[in-house]
Amino acid sequence: MTAEHFDVLIVGAGLSGIGAAHHLQRKCPEKSYAILEARGAIGGTWDLFRYPGVRSDSDMFTLGYRFRPWREAKAIADGPSILAYVSAAAREQGIDKNIRFETRVTGLSWDSAAARWTVTATRDGKEARFTGAFLWMCSGYYRYSEGNMPAFPDADKFRGRIVHPQTWPEDLDYRGKRVVVIGSGATAVTLIPAMTDKAAHVVMLQRSPTWMFSMPGTSPLARSLGEWLEPIAVYRIMRLQRIVMTHVMYKMARARPKATGRKLLEEARRRLPAGYDVETHFHPRYNPWEQRLCLVPDDDLFTAIRGGKASVATGEIETFTEGGVRLKGGKEIGADIIVTATGLHLELLGGAAVSVDGKAVDIGDTLTYRGFGFSGVPNLVSVFGYLNASWTLRADLIGDYVCRLLQYMDRRGCDIATPVYSDRSVEREPFADFSSGYLARAAARLPKQGPHPWRHAQNFAADFVSMRYGPIADGAMRFTKAARA
Repeated sequence: MTAEHFDVLIVGAGLSGIGAAHHLQRKCPEKSYAILEARGAIGGTWDLFRYPGVRSDSDMFTLGYRFRPWREAKAIADGPSILAYVSAAAREQGIDKNIRFETRVTGLSWDSAAARWTVTATRDGKEARFTGAFLWMCSGYYRYSEGNMPAFPDADKFRGRIVHPQTWPEDLDYRGKRVVVIGSGATAVTLIPAMTDKAAHVVMLQRSPTWMFSMPGTSPLARSLGEWLEPIAVYRIMRLQRIVMTHVMYKMARARPKATGRKLLEEARRRLPAGYDVETHFHPRYNPWEQRLCLVPDDDLFTAIRGGKASVATGEIETFTEGGVRLKGGKEIGADIIVTATGLHLELLGGAAVSVDGKAVDIGDTLTYRGFGFSGVPNLVSVFGYLNASWTLRADLIGDYVCRLLQYMDRRGCDIATPVYSDRSVEREPFADFSSGYLARAAARLPKQGPHPWRHAQNFAADFVSMRYGPIADGAMRFTKAARA
């Protein structure tokens, strides 16, 4: 089988993949590339998720690309608007012409002698192969085929319908129905107010609460600036303002968790009916920003609760019943539809098997290099965004770094760049200092952290300096030439 060869192979045509192609076209125009996309459309997450109200949980001043201003009024955008934005960016720059759709990558094999990756994929039911000197993985961080679905006791007894948001059925009619949404993360908080327009009532059933905060869906500051400045200037000002604001909030929360928690509870109490049991339903067991804060734009969830269209139940599920759910302690919640907003299966590299010179690589045994590479794995970058800020902020910085790396290799006449970690005495830490369930479930499969540069810093300012201006030859990245052309 003849394999098509490219200087750079990008895997994934979502927000990260389209951004990667932009950086490559602008800064390394001499490099040939192709984007391999498993699905039949651009957009990744924003094409996959179709549940009611699907939206970003980051503002578009930072979730949007640095190179393409977000021009809509809504800073907290819905899924279709984000999909249109990503698609337009790809179309305007001709990136869409380089995408190979319906091409699901299954294997990644590196040959040091030839200094190239062989990528095995399935397309139209057949095997396809591509080779590339450099591999830029933009395949996201979760498994697209299915979400996390706990084994609830006696789920088969329930007479209604059970759905997971990741595979939302087009024919689901919830008009006049009683809906129970299991979970209290970003998906649940998005779904619940969006379903209250048609459902008889929606219950958010949570085992334990999540920290929530409100902010306007539109920015008054951006609106005011727009009366005086060009859109690109407004975008840049708002992007900087949101970066600084988010960073300061995060640092304050981690430094003063009790004070931050009190403030968040006060804000929730102010938005809920008098006498509402905020301590039970909105006071988590963990400190703020030990997990990602949950955004409530325009108070929509609190408004639904105040209006009686939605409610919150806190407790552990004992069993499903024919007519709903019974909690430990005996309380029963009736339902016609149960939505299991129970999270994702975290999966790096799109689940593809990886080998280097014929030896299988267990990513869980590697150290992360700057949060985007893996020790001992050459010529590969895998985009993983921030947990405490917008994903795209980091994807853009990684784009800067990759292009600088490729330019450096060309100048030095090097074919191979490998992160090499030789000090085995340093204790390895988990990939991220967050307690979120999806990270905990995947801890064994994730790379580990060590001292800089072997960690994901979760710090935009530090990454900005390091990735855009720091030395490429930092002592950890080893540069070599291929044994044969």
